[in-house]
Amino acid sequence: MTKKFEIIDREIVYPGFFRMEKYRLKHTLYAGGWSEDISRELFVRGSCVAVLLYDPTADKLVLIEQFRAGAILNPDRAWLVEIVAGAIEEGETAEKVAYREVAEEAGCKCEKMKVISEFYTTPGGSSERITLFCAKVDSAEVGGVHGLDEEHEDILVRAVSFQEAYQMVQNGEIESAIPIIAIQWLALNRLQLQAEWAD
Repeated sequence: MTKKFEIIDREIVYPGFFRMEKYRLKHTLYAGGWSEDISRELFVRGSCVAVLLYDPTADKLVLIEQFRAGAILNPDRAWLVEIVAGAIEEGETAEKVAYREVAEEAGCKCEKMKVISEFYTTPGGSSERITLFCAKVDSAEVGGVHGLDEEHEDILVRAVSFQEAYQMVQNGEIESAIPIIAIQWLALNRLQLQAEWAD
């Protein structure tokens, strides 16, 4: 099968900070031929980064917690435990944004950083693509409330043991997909990472 698609029409439905576009398109089918015309809305969100902050010496993770509008349909769960993340602006590299967001959202400095993976978060309706990093940090001085006032950020920062963070994934306390992916990655690669980042 030759994989092709054709955009028949594109309309900007909402031109805000997050853009909503409506497409009429068609694509080739596995069984051969083409699909009928399909109408799809697309939440246009550029590339982003997320950073798992890990202290291999103390075996601790730095987690953040903040209010999330996307969770307000479950009012008692509107504050989510997450990892540092942010949008890549035009002309920026993913790594540069990762370092900046760690300073802004968690108030700490990365000693080393490596890419874990790149993936789409919700490709059924959003263009958002994440570059996920793991960064080496010293968790001893971490804590408090951080974020930028002009972005209305109110971010609680805390360090927890790896075991506590993993349990938070297991018991559903962490409900956001990106930190779940990151912590599960760390569960598989923790000992290797500790050896790699040994002082």
